[in-house]
Amino acid sequence: MIAIAALWISVLLIGGGFALDRVLTGAITRNFDSSLEYVLIAMIRSSEIGPDGEVRLVEPLGDQRFLEPYSGLYWQISGGTQEPYRSRSLWERSLKAPTPHIDDEIHIYDSNQFPDEELRVLERNVILPGSKVSWRYQIAQSREALDTQVGAVRATLIPSLALLGLGLLILAALQTFYGLWPLRHIRRAIAAMRGGQNRRVDAPLPLEVQPMVDELNALLAHNEKQAEEARLHAGNLAHALKTPLTVLLNSATSQTSLLAETVRREAATMQRQVEHHLARARAVGRRGAAQARANVRESVDSVTRAVALLYPKVRLDAAGDKQLVARVERQDLDELVGNLLENAAKYGGGSVFVTIQRDGAMAEILVEDDGAGISPADRTRIFDRGVRLDSGKPGTGLGLAIVRDVAEIYGGSIALEESEDLGGLLVRLRLPAG
Repeated sequence: MIAIAALWISVLLIGGGFALDRVLTGAITRNFDSSLEYVLIAMIRSSEIGPDGEVRLVEPLGDQRFLEPYSGLYWQISGGTQEPYRSRSLWERSLKAPTPHIDDEIHIYDSNQFPDEELRVLERNVILPGSKVSWRYQIAQSREALDTQVGAVRATLIPSLALLGLGLLILAALQTFYGLWPLRHIRRAIAAMRGGQNRRVDAPLPLEVQPMVDELNALLAHNEKQAEEARLHAGNLAHALKTPLTVLLNSATSQTSLLAETVRREAATMQRQVEHHLARARAVGRRGAAQARANVRESVDSVTRAVALLYPKVRLDAAGDKQLVARVERQDLDELVGNLLENAAKYGGGSVFVTIQRDGAMAEILVEDDGAGISPADRTRIFDRGVRLDSGKPGTGLGLAIVRDVAEIYGGSIALEESEDLGGLLVRLRLPAG
């Protein structure tokens, strides 16, 4: 930032200084030329043709430098066959035009015809009354005075612009230093969090930095929530496995004849618990992917084909929005829909209907069957792990619990209702819409 500011300030000052120098030196030069032009016009007005056809001045010019040899201010009139009529200040020298030409208007140029003196020359050709000769009037002055004035302007301009540039660079450096100073507070706050002294960046900061700090605190809160969920899952899994392992250990030490049956039963229990917690862990891990999107109808159709192979006698139908997208991973959506369709096919009366619709910012998946349904008293208890209302059919009792947990992880919900069309159970799964 300081380097860019330095470059930009340098470009502006150099360009502005060059333009200002052109303006000031141009004004000084024009003022210098105006004074010479005034003298040239006075020469022309006081000129006349003598009896012999020669040009002469009726009134002498008032500046005494024209009478002092080599004074730096000269005039000369030349034309025809007459010897040049010149000021005494030229002494034995004379003014010469760069090339033979006629100047109907005033012509201004610099001349180096005098080796020790650079001149500023104004000249013009005039035909006086009573003469047919084109007389060349020339007025010249040494550039020393003009160069001295220009040098004085530049001697003031260059140091002033350099001082201004230095001041602007110092100001830009201070502005950058103090403008970025809040980031040092954030760095120290993060170091303090890493050292366990603080949990958030709570120092008062400028409005320009505060949005970044808010996002940082939100990210920390999100990570803490995920870590807390991970600890909770680990604790739940450990607690769920503790009892089966204790039973297995007691059976092994007692050398009972039912050891094999006990191992199978408790191993199945542990497998259910592991599958349940792994499903939650996968959902939590994938929840942070903001770009997760899945087409609901494609997932329903895919799961429907798989369930139809397991329950060929069950009629499975789906209808609704084919373009609806849910903000979940496709794998998790397949698992949610799969659990619902499998339960409907297993416990229903042979007909399952799926409706896909959008409700505001949520995508709804309605799964209806023509079974016996679930009483309102059991609709809350059924979501508990391992609870099964129909123990005569195979299952783990974890399907709806997994659906509820994964849906809540993504910000959704699940509710059990009564189907008005089929008369059985209606499961309403709501997920954030893409």
